[in-house]
Amino acid sequence: MADITSTHNERVKLAHMLQTQVKVRRREKKIVLEGVRLLDDALKRGLLPEFVFYLSGDVTIERRMYRLFRHLDRLGIPCFAVTEAVMKRASAVESPPGILGIFPLPELPVPETPSLVLVLDGMSNPGNLGSALRTAAAAGVDLVLLPNTVDPYNPKALRGGMGAHFRVPIRRMSWPDIALTYGHLLTYLADAGGDTPYYAVDWLRPSMIIIGSEAHGPRARARQIAGTTISIPMASEAESLNAAVAAGIILYEVRRQRTLSSQESASS
Repeated sequence: MADITSTHNERVKLAHMLQTQVKVRRREKKIVLEGVRLLDDALKRGLLPEFVFYLSGDVTIERRMYRLFRHLDRLGIPCFAVTEAVMKRASAVESPPGILGIFPLPELPVPETPSLVLVLDGMSNPGNLGSALRTAAAAGVDLVLLPNTVDPYNPKALRGGMGAHFRVPIRRMSWPDIALTYGHLLTYLADAGGDTPYYAVDWLRPSMIIIGSEAHGPRARARQIAGTTISIPMASEAESLNAAVAAGIILYEVRRQRTLSSQESASS
């Protein structure tokens, strides 16, 4: 039997509003995580849900989540079996994965002296933003800054990030504040017409990389703060790269150079 059968239940209403309204996410400082992987990842990072919904009668989900449910039970987290109608109302996807949780907004501490800062300027597609955050976390970025960018806790951004929100500090910040706080870093702006190929930069020094949106390119404030424009050479018939892909190419060149330097230092 389901514990919650009404879509008018207050917990269901909260989940729905968190999925659909950025102002509610910011006011409540909460997000909805869906699926086994994201919930398990959040728990491993020390985030505890306020409560969890799972689909009543789904034996596959219940068996697969047995270990997780036992862990949640030990932590005293309420887990509610819900009907399919309730799950659809609480979920942000067409085919809900069968389990979701309401979690506090992850706010990782910002390092005092970051060595690698990524600025994603004006990204409006939450899926692309999530992909860029996922790559940033994998490449070892210390901090991601988001001026004029879609909400990073949008459900699509959370799914695209695949746990990046629990691994790298993310902050919304205006350009004046970015310039004031991180303007001392060597700053590189990715631009199709950039003067320097991305692989010709010495990435061993503390740096800030700015990636603009595909639709509008770098903003004027981004150009003002950047000391150097860098480009990713492409075949003559190609016009541009997806912003998340561009970020990945550049970030992994940074990681390559720094890894080689560390290995050389260790062997010397």
